Amino acid sequence: MLEQQNNRAALAQLLFAELLIGSVGVFVHESGQDAVTAVFYRCVFGSLFLLGWGLARGHLRGLWQERTLIRGAILSGVLLVLNWVCLFAGMARSSIGVATMVYHFFPFVMLVLAALLQGERTRPVDVMWTVIGFVGVACSADPQRMWHGADTSYLIGIGLTFLAALLCGASLLMSRIVGKQRPFALVTIQCWVGVAMLAGFSSSSALHWGTHWFWLVGLGVIHSGIVYVLFYTSYPRLPVVTIAVMAFVYPLVTLLLDYVLYGHRLAVIQLAGLGLIVLGTLGVNLKWTLGVSRKHALTDHP
Repeated sequence: MLEQQNNRAALAQLLFAELLIGSVGVFVHESGQDAVTAVFYRCVFGSLFLLGWGLARGHLRGLWQERTLIRGAILSGVLLVLNWVCLFAGMARSSIGVATMVYHFFPFVMLVLAALLQGERTRPVDVMWTVIGFVGVACSADPQRMWHGADTSYLIGIGLTFLAALLCGASLLMSRIVGKQRPFALVTIQCWVGVAMLAGFSSSSALHWGTHWFWLVGLGVIHSGIVYVLFYTSYPRLPVVTIAVMAFVYPLVTLLLDYVLYGHRLAVIQLAGLGLIVLGTLGVNLKWTLGVSRKHALTDHP
């Protein structure tokens, strides 16, 4: 009975985290800041929150003795921060919903890089799921618009978002290797890496007082602080299939907010693309074969 209650609590935590992370694009847009400035303050407020939480809960104890973890966290942190910059810049040039769908190619990037760089065995059926996912990404970018009448800004936005997916996949693969035992410490270091990387490049115009501070603080505390705490406390208590399926709450919330707040509707081909991305990602994460269900997963979160 107690175990069932713990599982329900973990499921509620994960659902809440996915609902929160689905609003990240809205916070970036409403802050009115450029991508670099938005990421910088996400890292500032996120790292402060994570540092306080980690010290209070003992998650950072003995961290300085783990040189391998620190080196890996710094390198993966550089990739993660560049990924956020590209994603936010892509959202500004396309739309929050379209960018989020294209971005969800990152699980397939992880699969390919794991095979190429680590020699992980790739099943033929996983290649099929990856192709399906890539077709879904191509459809979600609205190919008709891209070939007929898309402006340069939109095309650049799609390109930046795809680059973000590549960087995210590489960062998450590296994070999975070095931070398996201490994921909370890993993400804390990654946020501080972002502070150091972008401190000299953020816009000084953000320093004046205004409502944008609400969105910037929320971007860090909520999306890089509370969300990661909820993720890493709920993951160990939930089965892989639940985590993989719940991950799609994030893009669905983003699409809903993009429509309700900004009036961005998806074309039929984009909706079909979303379905293919969901199918391909679940196929890879849950190790589906053509007739059988799951075994193990590659579930990570940006």
